[in-house]
Amino acid sequence: MVSTTNAFSSFSVNDLDAARAFYADVVGVEVDQTPMGLDLRLGSGGHVFVYPRKNHVAASFTVLNFGVDDVEAAVDELVAKGVEFERYVGFDQDDKGIARGPEGPAIAWFKDPARNVLAILSNP
Repeated sequence: MVSTTNAFSSFSVNDLDAARAFYADVVGVEVDQTPMGLDLRLGSGGHVFVYPRKNHVAASFTVLNFGVDDVEAAVDELVAKGVEFERYVGFDQDDKGIARGPEGPAIAWFKDPARNVLAILSNP
């Protein structure tokens, strides 16, 4: 049987230094350098492993979600740090790029330097 005790998620980037700076300085995640990549230490106690890949292809789907108490304030904070938010066809997004609807939480998408899709969404 598989144990989920030490389960974690991972994804690739094309520039480990740019990823380290982005996740630590822009997003505010605690980042540890490992011999094989980066360990993103999440406030929940979870970990995400980010590894370098020469032939990196950015994920076209959301690879990491950040739950926040105030999506609008989080968007404003990230925009002030130079982050641009994505717009997607089929989603009714406001001027800040935040989608709000009856089907789910308020959510806004952005990309890391390797063009992987990330999201901030309101905590349940």
